[in-house]
Amino acid sequence: MTLTKDVRSVARVVALSITLAACGPKDADIKANVDKAIAGVPGVTVEVSKGEATISGQFADAATKSSTEATVKGVKGVKAVVDNATITPPPAPVVISADDSLKTNVTAALKDYPTLSADVKDGVVTLTGEVQKAALPKVMQALSALHPKKIDNKATVKK
Repeated sequence: MTLTKDVRSVARVVALSITLAACGPKDADIKANVDKAIAGVPGVTVEVSKGEATISGQFADAATKSSTEATVKGVKGVKAVVDNATITPPPAPVVISADDSLKTNVTAALKDYPTLSADVKDGVVTLTGEVQKAALPKVMQALSALHPKKIDNKATVKK
């Protein structure tokens, strides 16, 4: 009879161990906790499968990417992290035209507006003279397309 009690005790311990092991966090619960932990990080998603968290999306910078990965690793139930996310490249620098070519292009852009004149210095276009109100947006768009540092509109606008 003691052998039977020992067998039953061992069986109970095994059953309890299996039950406790099955009670570990589920992927859905892990994902919910991860999503809560990284809620302030835009453009990033995390999928969880068998405790493995896969990060996808784009980060603004390397520091945010690194801290987010560490945060995900720290969530209870996450066994491993796969980082498939990228860092958004910085925007291309704004090209400012050189004064000589800018002056030539400004003169060409203003050829249909004889009452307007422009001066170019250090990448800044200064408009003077008169322009019709309806023509002003076209003039400004044409000049902006030349990539000056700034357009200083001192022209008088006529109705």
